[in-house]
Amino acid sequence: MRSMTRMFALAGALMATVMAGPALAQKAPEKAKPLNNVKAETVVTPRLPPASATDPQNLLYLDLSTGGRVVIWLRPDVAPLMVDRIKTLTRQHFYDGLVFHRVIDGFMAQGGDPKGDGTGGSALPDVKAEFNYLPHVRGAVAAARSDKEDSANSQFFIVFQPRLSLDKKYSVFGRVLEGMQYVDAIERGEPPANPSRILHAYVAADSPPAYAAAPVTPPAALGPPIKLPGTSTVSKTPVRPKLAPKAPTAKSAAPTKN
Repeated sequence: MRSMTRMFALAGALMATVMAGPALAQKAPEKAKPLNNVKAETVVTPRLPPASATDPQNLLYLDLSTGGRVVIWLRPDVAPLMVDRIKTLTRQHFYDGLVFHRVIDGFMAQGGDPKGDGTGGSALPDVKAEFNYLPHVRGAVAAARSDKEDSANSQFFIVFQPRLSLDKKYSVFGRVLEGMQYVDAIERGEPPANPSRILHAYVAADSPPAYAAAPVTPPAALGPPIKLPGTSTVSKTPVRPKLAPKAPTAKSAAPTKN
């Protein structure tokens, strides 16, 4: 009887050992060793949610001399510094009356220079580069700059046709939502002979008035005909000088075609 009891006890102990074996044999998994020159962890900066395309604080209105209003969706989620600069200058009426001084067909229209030749800017300091993931597609609005990356100030350009080679080289801060036909109608040239203008710029949240076309200025009175000695009678016709392109300077803020 005792031998039977011992056998049952031995069998039970053996069974318990077998049942407990896998759990006892398990080891904590080893951490994967990083490869040479490869970081074990990669820090990924999360993207902020896009700014609302219906928030009037994120909508810029450009009333152009080409016939209508352009609505631009501003993106402070990717370019907060440049968006803030554009809003600040807009509320100072800085852009009212400025021309598009460099307009290349199939590429872009550039404006925002008070000098009108690509060498000017505002009295505010330059803005740090905010290169981001937004592409230079049709309707993209980006900050113009010189060769120095942190040289954006007041100038900007609107893309006619995709130019993805500029991606992450210029700070895209907005996109045309409405009125691209008025951008397409901007006079071409470097500089244009008869440049198109920004009549007014507004932030939508400031309750701007409706678009109003520029008043038509009647031609100046020519006066009576003038009779020059030895010639026939001629009219006093004003002469409009042709604009000659100016050599670019270090301040010139313009993207290249490449």
